[in-house]
Amino acid sequence: MNENVTLIPARRRAGNRVSKEADKPKLKVAAYCRVSTDSDEQAGSYETQVEHYTDYISRNKEWELAGIYADEGISGTNTKKREGFNEMIDDCMDGKIDLVITKSISRFARNTLDCLKYVRQLRDKNIAIIFEKENINTLEASGELLLTIMASLAQQESQSLSQNVKLGLQFRYQNGQVQVNHNHFLGYTKDAEGNLVIDEEEAKIVRRIYREYLEGASLRDIADGLERDKIKTGGKKYRWHLSTIQGILKNEKYIGDALLQKTITTDFIEKTRIKNDGSYPQYYVTGNHEAIIPRDVFTQVQEEMLRRANMFSGKGKRRRVYSSKYALSSICTCTKCGDIYRRVAWNNRGVYSNVWRCSTRVENGPSACDARTIKEAELQAATVEAINQVLQCSDDTKEILMQNIEAALADDNAGELEALNEKLSVKQKELVRLAQAKKDYTALADEIDILNEKKQQFLVDKAEKEGLKKRIRELETFLKEANQELTEYDETMVRKYIREIKVYEDHLLVCFEAGLEVEIDR
Repeated sequence: MNENVTLIPARRRAGNRVSKEADKPKLKVAAYCRVSTDSDEQAGSYETQVEHYTDYISRNKEWELAGIYADEGISGTNTKKREGFNEMIDDCMDGKIDLVITKSISRFARNTLDCLKYVRQLRDKNIAIIFEKENINTLEASGELLLTIMASLAQQESQSLSQNVKLGLQFRYQNGQVQVNHNHFLGYTKDAEGNLVIDEEEAKIVRRIYREYLEGASLRDIADGLERDKIKTGGKKYRWHLSTIQGILKNEKYIGDALLQKTITTDFIEKTRIKNDGSYPQYYVTGNHEAIIPRDVFTQVQEEMLRRANMFSGKGKRRRVYSSKYALSSICTCTKCGDIYRRVAWNNRGVYSNVWRCSTRVENGPSACDARTIKEAELQAATVEAINQVLQCSDDTKEILMQNIEAALADDNAGELEALNEKLSVKQKELVRLAQAKKDYTALADEIDILNEKKQQFLVDKAEKEGLKKRIRELETFLKEANQELTEYDETMVRKYIREIKVYEDHLLVCFEAGLEVEIDR
């Protein structure tokens, strides 16, 4: 030893902690557990894992428990909704955890990209992950290679499971087995056998929505009314969105049918669902459950929605926004340019009044359309006069009129529709056979599409006639029961009985829903 170096020997003294095993800092160890479903069997597995890791970590004298992080009933194909997992990663980043233990790669992640991302993120912080089943420690040299292989296998397993689920759904669809989540489905609940049954209190709300829409109310009017009356949505909320109202009005399940596979999953990892644009087959099940809304009413609503969405008028075919504020909105039309009449607050030399003017003239001036302006009082009086003229008809005239209209609406396509249904049934069976045999069915599918379009048109025509017949019967009942003429304008009656008012230079033509037309000099 160099003479300039003096050795100072080690001595045991109070407070000297060198080489004391008991004084080594303990590793802060956490465990991550997850089960995929919320079934009773899996719930037991979940509790067992928590107990196992709590005991396992506590028994190691060099470890201290940093926490048990767990997710129950959540899919493992991505980490977006796994609150326990994300909390654990945050705590690792904050230095609260030195080591993570989990049962297997498939419990940690079934997505290779996510798995490697978090392994590397924790390894950069010198935090190891131990996968018990695969016997992998991510801080060891061979850990990354093994992990990549095992994570890929786990992802393949998840993809295979996803495909099996899809095939199972396809089989059920082909057999007309309908599964509906009734928890947020306004108007229905399920019985002890799992069948959809009507919840009469909620069904009243559905019928109200359909009735008010056909009476002329807008989606906003309906939503405001429901909120004002403190009525809850299917999701038990008091806030009614317009999309919710529209969805109810378009949902075929309210007539007892069910269209299956409306949406599809495009990515089994991200669980991305999009509207089925025809890339995958759909299945329409008729008469699956008891209907809340009659078919003719449902068809009338679809027609009205289409009419409101395509209110193009004027020479330039400009789209008009439907207005439900006044019964006369959207039904008064200009015979010069085809546009609708609009209610305008008019100031004529200091005299204020409400008038109705052609929208094209309002927006572009008389050079675009010189249709006349009509005072609101005159327009309302014309509707009263038209209704009274119908009321003044003799009973014999009314009877003949109704018989003629009914005869014109006679259904003479019943035989053709029945033949079309038989042909579709044969084609549908052939399509299923080809699909199950994994053979090309493109030509047959095109043929079925054409037949379905033809059938749909028949059904639409039939529903239109049934709807018109219903309105005729309503008008007939009104004519028979009315014991006196109208003395004042009635908004409700206009919405119910009058389809259109055509404005000419010297007269108005009032067109009733039942097909009657009355000319009024105004």
